[in-house]
Amino acid sequence: MLSVVAILMLGLGLGLTVADFRRVRRYRLTIAVALACQLLVLPLVCFAIVSLLGLPPAPAVGMMLVAAAPGGPLAGVYSHLFGGDVAFNLTLTAVNSVLSVVSLTAITNLSLGYFLAGQDGIGLHGVEILQVFAAVLVPIAIGMAVKARWERFAGRAERVFRVLAGLALAGLIVAGFAGNLSPLVQNLTTVFPAVVLFALASLTTGYLAGRLTRAGRAPSIAAGMEIGFHNAALALSIALSLSGDVALAVPAGIYGVTIMIVAAGFGYLLDRVLVPRTTTAEPAPAPGAHS
Repeated sequence: MLSVVAILMLGLGLGLTVADFRRVRRYRLTIAVALACQLLVLPLVCFAIVSLLGLPPAPAVGMMLVAAAPGGPLAGVYSHLFGGDVAFNLTLTAVNSVLSVVSLTAITNLSLGYFLAGQDGIGLHGVEILQVFAAVLVPIAIGMAVKARWERFAGRAERVFRVLAGLALAGLIVAGFAGNLSPLVQNLTTVFPAVVLFALASLTTGYLAGRLTRAGRAPSIAAGMEIGFHNAALALSIALSLSGDVALAVPAGIYGVTIMIVAAGFGYLLDRVLVPRTTTAEPAPAPGAHS
């Protein structure tokens, strides 16, 4: 399953440059707050949601995997559609993808230890953690190196890798769910409300991170989309690699579809009702929000 993660990360790396990391200085305060929300606040929010709704242990871990995943590839697309700052998306993706190696392993193990404490042999330990590091960081570095040397080729290859990743994940979903329709249906009814609540919480938290740091309309929308679009594909791949229990992968599968619908409504509400693009007055950037 980690081979699928590597494909996803290679495709991501093909879209990143060193400039995406350097741009952190321009948005340093907003990025710091957004990352704090992504890495600390939202996992706690997710834990509260699954606890209040009383999710069974395996789907609860699956939800926590979604919370631990960095932004998904569609975040930049939605940001562009609704007037967000796509450069900000790239910057946050670049930084978050590196930090997520640590956050994913930590939150995964903490969640497994809390919700599935009685199941031995499940978790990320030693060699498995190194494999996750390699599957995430090495492909990103290779993709960035290819883009730096052959930019036009990287642009074409990125689209190919997106298709390959989608096909690979579709195969995993079909294989994993084919003989487990009953648990899938059972968990769908319990997981779907948690997914919707967490999607709304993620989008809103990201947007408020931008607004509270006075970053302006466009970076705030970008932050909302970047934090809202947790990489469900990455969470799904890790869930399927941890256990044969399909219930562990159900939340990521549902989130991947649901967030596209919820984010479309969220973006429309911001772009057409609350902060339309015709708005000319923007608050001045806070010190540290921009250079």
